[in-house]
Formats: sequence, C-alpha cells, structure tokens
Amino acid sequence: MKRTFLLLCLTIIFFSCTRNPLKINVSSVSVDVKIKHLDVDLLKLKQDQMVAAIPVLKSSHGEFFDLFTYRMISIGGSEQANFPELLYLFVSDTLIRELETNVAEKIDTIKLRKDLEMAFRHYRYYFPEKQIPAVYTCISGFNQSVVTANMLIGISLDKYLGADSPFYQQLGLPAYKRRNMHQEKMVPDALYGWAVTEWPKTDNANNLLSQMIYEGKMLYFMDAMLPEMNDTLKIGYTKKQLDYCLKSESSMWTFLAEQKLLFSTDRMTIKRFIDDGPYTTAFTEQSPARTGAWLGWQIVRSYMNQNKEVNLADLMDNTDFQGILNQSGYRP
Repeated sequence: MKRTFLLLCLTIIFFSCTRNPLKINVSSVSVDVKIKHLDVDLLKLKQDQMVAAIPVLKSSHGEFFDLFTYRMISIGGSEQANFPELLYLFVSDTLIRELETNVAEKIDTIKLRKDLEMAFRHYRYYFPEKQIPAVYTCISGFNQSVVTANMLIGISLDKYLGADSPFYQQLGLPAYKRRNMHQEKMVPDALYGWAVTEWPKTDNANNLLSQMIYEGKMLYFMDAMLPEMNDTLKIGYTKKQLDYCLKSESSMWTFLAEQKLLFSTDRMTIKRFIDDGPYTTAFTEQSPARTGAWLGWQIVRSYMNQNKEVNLADLMDNTDFQGILNQSGYRP
C-alpha cells in the first residue's frame, strides 16, 4: 500500500513538473475569425465584369486588395487607366486557372478557419485588449506566402499545395523550401507573420545574440498560440533536424561563444545563423538552417521558465535582449 501511494505521488510530481503551462483551456474565450476569399471573388469574374467589379472588390477586401495588386502580383493600383486590363490578364492566365483547381482540391479552408480561431482564442486570452485581425486568402502566382498589415493577414493558398506539388518542382524550388509548402504550415506562418508585425525589430537588435533572442520570442509566441503543435511545424524542421539541434545544442552554443560571434554585427554572419537555407554553413550538412533562431528559442524558453512572474505580454514587449539572456539561466 505504501509503495503504491509513493508511486502515485511520484507520478503526480512528474506530471506537474513536465506539464506544459501554455496548454490552457480557452474554450470560454470568444473570438470570431472571419476569412474573406479574394481568390474566389476575383477568379469568378469575366472580362466584361472587371471594371464594375474593381470598386466592389476594394470595398469588400479593403487594404488587402491594394496589398495584393501592389505587393503580391505587382500590377499597381486601380488609379491606373489600364488596371482592369492588367487584372484580367492575371485572372485569365492559364497557370492561375490551374492553381485555382489545385487549391480547391488541396486546401481545406474550413480547417484553416477553425485552426486560426483556436490560435486566436489563445491570443485573446493573453492579449485581451488587442483586436483580432481579419484574414484574407488569395492565389498570388507563387508570390509571398503571408502578408500582414494593420489588422489583417493575407495568405497565398497556392504556396501550400504540398511538398510534392509538380508546380514547385517545375519552378525549380529547392527541397528545403518545398518541404514547408504544405497546408499544416499556413497557421504557424500566419502567426509568425502577425507576431513580427505586432512586435517589429527594434534598433537595438543589431547583433547576432539580439536577433537570436528576437526570433526566439517570435517562436515562443507560437508556443503560446499553438501549444498542441509539434516544434517541427513551428520552426519548419524535419524530426531529424530537430533531433540534431537537441543533440548539438551545447556544442552549437559553445561554438558561437568561443568564436566570439554572439556580439557580431556583421550582416552576413547574422544571416548565416538566422536565415532559411539548406543547412547552417558553420556546422555540418546534417544541421538545419536557422540554428541561431532555434538557440534563441531555447534561451527564451529558459527565461520564461526561470521567471514565472513574467507573462507573455511582458516578454513580447521586452527588448533588453542581453537582460533576457542574463536572467534565463541558460546553460545548455
């Protein structure tokens, strides 16, 4: 009996120590995520409908319509005399029509809305004073995956057709890019883009360490918004790549410290450890890219674990990157 009681106590202690504190019940948090489908509204138009439809599209889709035409498909704006003609050329393009069919077959926008709604329930829980952005979808012809602006997120559905999509192979996209071009990456990509918009880089994020911790904050934000999601999806690694980081964490950190790279302001040095790519060139070809971002993530996780009084809003507003490291107790 005593042994059974002891085992029960140890089990309770184990689970209380290992339970993810970010896994919270948000079922009572009310949010209303609206998705407007510019791709549907635009691609149904015939040539003789285009002129009359443009002001309707601008009214319905607001700022996103201009983001789409200016930034995503680069045809300018509705003030141009030939804008209806340019927009119809995009709409009637054979590739765009093929993409429309593939998006309809591959992308589940009902699931997208439900997943975004769950994520933004967490967002409202942590940031009750903030508004929920409107979400728009489009087909951009393989341009930006996600665009953000004031109170909006735009998602280009044709960038998430699956790693084996023949379109991506025909474009000659490298494997490391294709690997993350699938539906399950839409929500983490959208949340990352929103976090960067809400908490942009500050002027003091000017060395490798500060950019590592900045990226770590963005990834920790996704921990909080998507607590059930595997780390591989949040950062876009394979399991093998994540295992490499877990096994090599100490040696990677030691390398950066011993080579005096943490305080480097050299742009190429920072890019080498923060930007996407096939692998981190300072390490082996088995390493993933963005190892600096991954290490920054572990620093921020350690900081939040060591400082229970710090809430998510405090973290996201904190730009004292050296202070975060100093108070993290990070010892890989």
